[in-house]
Amino acid sequence: MNTGRGRGKGQRTGRGPQPGAGLDGAGLDDAGLDGARERWVRTGGIELCVAELGDPAQPTVMLVHGYPDSKEVWSEVARGLAGRFHVVLYDVRGCGRSTAPQPLRGGFTLEKLTDDFLAVADAVSPDRPVHLVGHDWGSVQGWEFATVRRTEGRIASFTSMSGPSLDHFGHWIKKRMARPTPRRAAQLLHQSAKSWYVYMLHTPVLPELAWKGPLGKRWPQILQRLEKVPGGDYPTASLPADAAHGAWLYRDNVLPRLRRPRGDAYAHCPVQLITPTGDAFLSQRLYDDLEQWAPQLVRRTLPAKHWVPRTRPDQLVSWIGAFVAAKEEGNPAQQVVASGPHADRFGGQLVLVTGAAGGIGRATAFAFAEAGARIVAVDRDAEGAVRTAEMSRLIGAPEAWAEVVDVSDEAAMEKLADTVGAEYGTVDVLVNNAGIGLSGPFLQTGTEDWKKVLDVNLWGVIHGCRSFGKRMAHRGQGGHIVNVASAAAFQPSRVLPAYSTSKAAVLMLSECLRAELAGQGIGVSAICPGLVNTGITATARFTGVSADEEKRRQARASRAYRLRNYPPEKVADAILRAVVRNQAVVPVTPEARGAYLMSRFAPRALRLLARFEPRL
Repeated sequence: MNTGRGRGKGQRTGRGPQPGAGLDGAGLDDAGLDGARERWVRTGGIELCVAELGDPAQPTVMLVHGYPDSKEVWSEVARGLAGRFHVVLYDVRGCGRSTAPQPLRGGFTLEKLTDDFLAVADAVSPDRPVHLVGHDWGSVQGWEFATVRRTEGRIASFTSMSGPSLDHFGHWIKKRMARPTPRRAAQLLHQSAKSWYVYMLHTPVLPELAWKGPLGKRWPQILQRLEKVPGGDYPTASLPADAAHGAWLYRDNVLPRLRRPRGDAYAHCPVQLITPTGDAFLSQRLYDDLEQWAPQLVRRTLPAKHWVPRTRPDQLVSWIGAFVAAKEEGNPAQQVVASGPHADRFGGQLVLVTGAAGGIGRATAFAFAEAGARIVAVDRDAEGAVRTAEMSRLIGAPEAWAEVVDVSDEAAMEKLADTVGAEYGTVDVLVNNAGIGLSGPFLQTGTEDWKKVLDVNLWGVIHGCRSFGKRMAHRGQGGHIVNVASAAAFQPSRVLPAYSTSKAAVLMLSECLRAELAGQGIGVSAICPGLVNTGITATARFTGVSADEEKRRQARASRAYRLRNYPPEKVADAILRAVVRNQAVVPVTPEARGAYLMSRFAPRALRLLARFEPRL
């Protein structure tokens, strides 16, 4: 999009309103963001550059950018929403192609920014309320718009990310200073450290000099290095001037509101809060008391850093779209969110689970479904995969599909990845769970036995990581890979050489992938369950014995696992926690945790125990 504009006395040179456009900004022309329609809206001596995508007859979603951005920060999100909604973006006063107030001091107050919002809303959606979405200072503004009386009825919903209400922030500070417990004092100090840039922006002249000098030139590289923000149409060439003008957002608003926060800053519309867990500028604790200010609140968390409109646009499109659709259909906002303990983390994400027809795989699919994720249940057992998908939908998954594949078949896994990518989207969480059991001494385990175990337990994981991991990396929006290994990975056994070797290889593969993919925001976890009551013992093979003896040992092993009675649902809970916390190695059962500790601190004792042959 063209970024040139004049700066003097709030006037703009170059493209502007067409003759006879009037104060409502009528007069559209096609330009810029993939054919977006562009118009100019005049308000209070300011001309705001507004871009529109999608069908104006559809509900209007208005995207408001933060500091030091322009509306182009939303380009990927806007494209994703434009197929379903009327999407509106505008450059905040003094940014992008909009003009700056003169004088700058006092020209960026929240009251004047509210005037701008109402002018744009009246121009693009005069007869219907808009769905507001804000990031960073766009979210700070959005909280003002969503809580003042004069905007009541003009906002259908508000999605906030990486920007608190200054009024709520002021009350948060006062509450902690009035009763400074050690925890509250630590929270204040933590946020104070994160807010270092706020102090800098209050200094005279220096911020402007920095942005118009070396900082402005290096900002794109800084974002790419620290936030993994891809390039493209963002940031625009107007960044230095945008950042210099935007410093007055802080100077005009922060101290006055923090000192005298409004006592009536209650949201008059449903609010969706999206909190990036890795935000370098805002503590998650800022939102602890938010329910008292936003009675209709939906919380989401996202494993990402501050600039989520650029790094996680697909997830934002999913959550914003679902939230807006629920409001338009007249449903309570809470109905679009699952009720599970991790619902705010996995709502709308695409989760693929192999070995999903039963046991740990089915329990894991159900746990993610309860958390609101979309599920792809994969198994060689077509009927079992279909049942898992059907139950996942009943439990809470907005969508669930069954796919039949042999994970040991590289070509079939690659085809599955192509199918999933084309029909359902890029996988956010991959759970490589499919596995088979094999017991028997090494000297009685033949080549074919080894091949079968390694093909499923190791190569199946390799195929999954390669086929779906490269698509995660190519998307550039992070993700998570879970590889289900076993306590046998670090617990030697004289009767499980092939099985233990395959699981030890999965554990090391996971550690290597974790190191390789960390820089791309993709986490990798190895789950080591231990003795879990699943069907794997009923189908496990025992080498070097007759068919009748194999059946007897299968029955005895199954009976022992039933008596142990550790449910697969607990493993599924551990898998979800591992993804949320990005844990590397997770031994699940008490015996698995004990063996893991022994492998680290008493390996000789573990080797001695391995000499005993279990009675089966």
